[in-house]
Amino acid sequence: MNMRKMMILCFLSVSLGINAQILNPVKWSTNVTRISDSEFELIATAEMEPGWHLYSQSVPEGGPVATQFSYEGNGRYLKKGNTSEGEGHTIHDPVFDMEIKYFENKAYFKQRIKSKTDEAFKINASVRFMLCDDTQCLPPKEVDLIFEINK
Repeated sequence: MNMRKMMILCFLSVSLGINAQILNPVKWSTNVTRISDSEFELIATAEMEPGWHLYSQSVPEGGPVATQFSYEGNGRYLKKGNTSEGEGHTIHDPVFDMEIKYFENKAYFKQRIKSKTDEAFKINASVRFMLCDDTQCLPPKEVDLIFEINK
């Protein structure tokens, strides 16, 4: 391979790497709130960059990928109900041409659990989601979350 082709390949590799880093417009964080001696609320927070939005857990058929949470069972807790979400906005989405609920800036998702032990433990979870702005959508992505239950 000649030097010119190697330089072009290097440039393209660096350009693609930079572009991939730029298009990560959401940061996830976790928190746990104690409700009682044995009940806790797991809180997952998504903070989006301006102009980007995250879709609800419930979207119409043919729309974007809904936000979905999975919690790994470890025998130390029981889930109480389903994961709830904040109010969000319901608008006519120009990308999908339908009414869709979404969140911008910050979104909170909460899951109640009941502990079956007196010891501290961790809950491994994941969230699958899709982000869009007014002109494009990023491919669905999955992020691991960890909730620390301290007794």
